[in-house]
Amino acid sequence: MELVIGRVAKSHGIKGEVVVEVRTDDPDDRFAAGTVLRGRRPRSTALPDSYIVDAVREHSGRLLLRLNGIDDKTAADQLRGILFVVESTDLPPSDDPDEFYDHELEGLTVKLTDGSTVGTVREVLHSAAGELLSITPDGATRAEILVPFVAAIVTSVSLSDKTIEIDPPEGLLDPE
Repeated sequence: MELVIGRVAKSHGIKGEVVVEVRTDDPDDRFAAGTVLRGRRPRSTALPDSYIVDAVREHSGRLLLRLNGIDDKTAADQLRGILFVVESTDLPPSDDPDEFYDHELEGLTVKLTDGSTVGTVREVLHSAAGELLSITPDGATRAEILVPFVAAIVTSVSLSDKTIEIDPPEGLLDPE
């Protein structure tokens, strides 16, 4: 399974830098100088499928990358929309039993402490306030339930059983 670690938003300046929206919790390693990035284009083109990072710097909450062989604004503009990806099988296992990759949580069944099913994790959202589980509820009474992924609410995660148990505060699961 391919996991997106960044997306080229646009070119920057005239020397071929690209603005990358980061989608990984480890940008220092993923985008370090000398790293080979695998690129996937949303639609097929004749662009290369790998890029070598020559230089990287932070700018306004994003990264500016200089990629080998991309030397001007025209070449950088052609990269707009490219997704940088890694294979989930290439990720090292977590040393912390309480840390999970997003793709490990997506698709898990969410249950209450009494065993009743709430729904299925659609995706993990990353916000300034922390991570949220976006849950598609069983019974479709509403389109989405957002549950903070914090120890006070998420009581257990079992990848082997494909379940997440939650103990939400009163009102969290109520339709608005």
